Amino acid sequence: MSDDLQLLRTETEAALAAAADLRALDAVRVAVLGKSGSLSGLLKGLGQVPAEQRKERGAALNRLKAEIEALLEVRRSALEEAELDARLKAERVDVTLPPRPFAPGTAADGGIHPISRTIEELTAIFGAMGFRVVEGPDIESDWHNFGALNIPDHHPARQDHDTFYMPGTDPNGHRRVLRTQTSPLQIRTMLAEPPPIRIIAPGRTYRADHDATHSPMFHQVEGLVIDRGITLGHLKGCLVDFLRAFFGIADLPVRFRASYFPFTEPSMEVDIGWNRRTGELGGGGDWLEILGSGMVHPKVLANCGLDPREWQGFAFGMGIERITMLKHGMPDLRPFYECDLRWLKHYAADPLAPASLHEGV
Repeated sequence: MSDDLQLLRTETEAALAAAADLRALDAVRVAVLGKSGSLSGLLKGLGQVPAEQRKERGAALNRLKAEIEALLEVRRSALEEAELDARLKAERVDVTLPPRPFAPGTAADGGIHPISRTIEELTAIFGAMGFRVVEGPDIESDWHNFGALNIPDHHPARQDHDTFYMPGTDPNGHRRVLRTQTSPLQIRTMLAEPPPIRIIAPGRTYRADHDATHSPMFHQVEGLVIDRGITLGHLKGCLVDFLRAFFGIADLPVRFRASYFPFTEPSMEVDIGWNRRTGELGGGGDWLEILGSGMVHPKVLANCGLDPREWQGFAFGMGIERITMLKHGMPDLRPFYECDLRWLKHYAADPLAPASLHEGV
């Protein structure tokens, strides 16, 4: 290697060693290998070298270029590793820090959201009646969500302006939909296991609606009982006991009104007594609709492979936000999802206080 190339190599090595970060390293690269760099200038000047020396000179320049590129890559790797180590050290979190000094069991220490607490209470009350909790997917086929429940194609709930449909279909060719109710879990349970069945299905549901009393995402709980000899008397006794236990009013008036749902026959709306003027539950002579119920329609049983002549059952469903608002006197649904810490601290339940059973079960 000629003296000028050896000098260039030495200077480049010194510059690379002095580069303290990737930006400085890139400046060295540009100064040597860039379009106007020192080595690039020598390569451009090969045409002025005598013909007998040009081949040897070109080979030496190419070797030097390869060596400098290798040195650059080694230095780049070292700088990147050092930069990563510094970043990891700076961003290190000490997970052994003690918790914040809040009194145990307070909302500030992690209160239970009203929705979660209501689900705990529902589970406790219906669990005492022998029900178990089932869960399932939020994205359902329209057959599980509508067809198997005897809901016809022309029903308004199946229109796009009421229901969130997903692109594509399931393996059976059915449209996919964000479930509008937790009723599909009743269908899945009847298809998956033989009677007797006694379940509740709490969970998220979705509908295209949003105002002070409706949300595009909300929570429902549905119940299902399938057995031999089930009657309306079983349904009424179950719901009266539940409502009186949940609201903590031993003599809460409960009324059943004839209604219509495609998946039950006969169908009934359930009302509770309240005072329209004061909002107080349990008195006042007025009635407030609280949930829907009925005897499982024979077509629904048949769709799930059950003989309606042998098996009977009842089903019911209610909005979890709705009964939570009534129990705690909440006037608006929207704060449930606004993450306002003041609201959460006010309504949050003590995380150390278990859901209790009230008189009536």
